Amino acid sequence: MSNTVSWRPKAGDIPTDPGVYRWRDERGRVLYVGKAKNLRQRLSNYFAPLPSLHERTRRMVLTARSVEWTVVGTDIEALQLEYTWIKEFDPPFNVKFRDDKTYPFMAITLADEAPRVMVSRNTKIRGAKYFGPYPKIWAVHDTIDLMIKVFPIRTCSDSSYKKAMQTGKPCFPGQIGRCGGPCSGKVTVEEHRKIVDEFVRFMASYDRKVIAERQKLMKVAADEFRYEDAAKYRDQVGALEAVLEKSAVVLRDSVDLDLFAVVEDELAAAVQLFTVRGGRVRGARGWVLDKEIDISTGDIVEQAIQDVYAAGGELPREIVVPTLPDDADALETWLSDVRSSGSTDGRVRGRVQLHTPQRGDKANLMQTATLNASQSLMLYKTRRSADFATRSTALADIQEALGMGEAPLRMECYDVSHLQGTNIVASMVVFEDGLPRKDQYRRFSIPASTDDTESIYQTLTRRLARLDDELAPVEEVGEQRKRFAYRPNLLIVDGGQPQVAAAQRAMDDLGVTGIQLCGIAKRLEEIWLPDDDFPVILPRNSDALFLIQRIRDEAHRFAITFQRQKRKRDIATQLADIPGLGKSRTNELLKHFGSVTRLKKATAAEIAEVKGIGPTLARSITETLGTAPEAGAAAEAEADVVTEAVHPTLSSGVSAAE
Repeated sequence: MSNTVSWRPKAGDIPTDPGVYRWRDERGRVLYVGKAKNLRQRLSNYFAPLPSLHERTRRMVLTARSVEWTVVGTDIEALQLEYTWIKEFDPPFNVKFRDDKTYPFMAITLADEAPRVMVSRNTKIRGAKYFGPYPKIWAVHDTIDLMIKVFPIRTCSDSSYKKAMQTGKPCFPGQIGRCGGPCSGKVTVEEHRKIVDEFVRFMASYDRKVIAERQKLMKVAADEFRYEDAAKYRDQVGALEAVLEKSAVVLRDSVDLDLFAVVEDELAAAVQLFTVRGGRVRGARGWVLDKEIDISTGDIVEQAIQDVYAAGGELPREIVVPTLPDDADALETWLSDVRSSGSTDGRVRGRVQLHTPQRGDKANLMQTATLNASQSLMLYKTRRSADFATRSTALADIQEALGMGEAPLRMECYDVSHLQGTNIVASMVVFEDGLPRKDQYRRFSIPASTDDTESIYQTLTRRLARLDDELAPVEEVGEQRKRFAYRPNLLIVDGGQPQVAAAQRAMDDLGVTGIQLCGIAKRLEEIWLPDDDFPVILPRNSDALFLIQRIRDEAHRFAITFQRQKRKRDIATQLADIPGLGKSRTNELLKHFGSVTRLKKATAAEIAEVKGIGPTLARSITETLGTAPEAGAAAEAEADVVTEAVHPTLSSGVSAAE
């Protein structure tokens, strides 16, 4: 009991039925709402020993002062009650959607006497038919402009329509050719209804037969010398083709589905929704949510689906997701009920199915949506870090959290990369005023190292040895510009206590003081300080943590890029020295063996089996690769000589930024 909270309820008091639970703090505020098929089993996970809990879950449990639960009859009821309470209480530890805007739809008001086509963000217009959502409002207007060239239906407002029908004078949009309703005086209400039906039918199916019919009419009109009619049909065909081009064909014409993709990290997740109707992507919507507590991808999918469909709107029979939630059956039943209740004739319209794509066109579409979600998450984090006010807040929060005397206006972050202990490299990225300074990035080659901590020690030793150069006059340094601009306020290493200790050892050995040091551990995004037994925990939503995370990710990217370049250059340089082995044969070798490691282990007979490689050339390859370490060291030494010649102040193995 001492390893958990003192107020833990007795296990026997918690029912084993399905239900919904609420965590409350000392003021009675609801902190978190969750559901469970078995309340006792689920809640016992929260009351496990505190050190074993995920950091964010532990923080929520320690903040809470009570937990209460409500038993329900079925999983479906639990699903519905959980969503209701999340919307009602807005708990801080439930996921927060960062998409407070609504998306534009194309709406056709079928319940009106003369249906009107318009752009609307309101999805609850009585009797309306919706198409979308569209990513931008101009995309809806463009589609409407093209469609009314072919199907001229009403576009004017209700007040304009009413006035025109009472006075017998066409509405203003009708006078300029922008409205084709009865208010324009060109068609009757009955004729207009037929055009509306054709409009809706084409938007729902994207049937190319409509285009084929107009092409046939155009040809007949041309044969009968009715060139004005032929030109009209020609323009209609062009407009319909343009509408089709705006929606790429991705699946069969009969396929209607919604596809959700999720990309996440420790702090946030991006959700991308593709709406596919008639085999075409009809709309795309994306949003970002903050993760305050440990939550699985399946839970994110479930809450995204609830958020999209609980308010109504068109619901297809098929929903494709990256991961099925734990209670997928209950979610399917709830979606089927929502779909049935949205039916205009009151009849059940079929069960909604959730599934994950394994292969084929749907899997390819999932990859595209995932790529969009990844870009959205990256853009969200970049914008959040790039805003001046946000950066200022982040730097001030970092200063306070780390106990610094001043804000870290210059931060340097270091990361190490290698492939099974070979081609060890390190990166240094620089952020000034919260923004990257790519011209001051540096890359380090590590000739030999026992592990990552030793690599960090070597890298920091070589970097910190240049601090004195920054204070010396330019002529004493021996070059026109200094390699490092000025002393950093904060050094960040990618890792936890061991990496921070190695960096601190480098600072102590060189007698460097006045620079703050910390490390960021990947799994829980904890900030470690030297000689501290416990990490600094920044709020999961804080701009400070987002900034540090972005610096760490940039250092990792820069190190990986350099390591791959070095690995490729290393083997290519060795093979290029072999007479008779050109670029095409080198590619054949790497393609055949799949990796440099396997090539180095291959015998001459195995290499001779490769297309274009004979026994003599195979022996030359094995002899060359058999002395790869010495050759690699010689190449490294030669590279260092070149580097010193170009930049005399650089120590061996440091190269300029990308």
